Amino acid sequence: MDLSSINPAVLIASLMVASVPIMLAAIGELVVEKAGVLNLGVEGMMIMGAICGFIVAVNTGSPVAGFLGGAAGGAVLSLVFALLTQVLLANQVASGLALTLFGVGLSSLMGQGFVGIRPPLTSAVDLGPLADIPVLGHILFRHDPMVYIAIAVVAGVWAVLRFTRAGLILRAVGESHEAAHALGYKVTRIRIMAILFGGAMAGLGGAYLSLIRVPQWTDGITAGAGWIALAIVVFASWQPWRVLIGAYLFGGISVLQLNLQVAKVPIPPEYLSMSPYLITILVLVIMSSGKGRKALNAPAALGQNFHASR
Repeated sequence: MDLSSINPAVLIASLMVASVPIMLAAIGELVVEKAGVLNLGVEGMMIMGAICGFIVAVNTGSPVAGFLGGAAGGAVLSLVFALLTQVLLANQVASGLALTLFGVGLSSLMGQGFVGIRPPLTSAVDLGPLADIPVLGHILFRHDPMVYIAIAVVAGVWAVLRFTRAGLILRAVGESHEAAHALGYKVTRIRIMAILFGGAMAGLGGAYLSLIRVPQWTDGITAGAGWIALAIVVFASWQPWRVLIGAYLFGGISVLQLNLQVAKVPIPPEYLSMSPYLITILVLVIMSSGKGRKALNAPAALGQNFHASR
């Protein structure tokens, strides 16, 4: 066992990169759930964003176009969920699970001709002398743009939910859609917009996996990241800054297991590999309980369909 081979600066920098996909997906799902909608199709939207972003980036040679394509792919798939649950009033849990299965299958079909192809390189942000600062420079100032964009999105969502009228309305819809409707707010429209935002963020996270984190296309590239994102929202008690912390914790576990293997620590790597998913299962069990939701301060109308005629 040689723990000296683990560089703390490299470890922290790596976990910041590893956390980006689940951070983006989780902050998007947080907005969706704040509106009172439970979308379990995050995994499907992420993997659709991964393949759509990869195809667009390879065909255009532009990583920026790839990320936009990934966001669009996730948003289009989320629109299917929105039509099913908000217009046709289908069960949200069943629709979300079907969305994941559909997204995984469709992405596999779309990606058959792209296995083994490398996407265009995404360069790190040039922050000049800041990148040369000892230790901190390597940890904070040598990342690709999406690392900083993900943090900015978390900050933006926090600010909108806390300080703006739009955030207040969104939270009101999530707490009591009937009261919000009585006040004249378009509940269905607001929820559809939230679902589209969540889909775009999940797609953006998926595109990050295929364009930067891996970077290549393989079937099942998300490997359960969407389910971890769902767990992080509950773990964070629907608070944006806690989502960032939760994403760093889960990202840190995935990076730490690789470093411990290199250091030859006598802990079976399978234990660390399965730990995020065990936590995910535990959180989803708590979430399914009414008492658990109340204790975690979940939106009161979460998972409840709304019809204006009621």
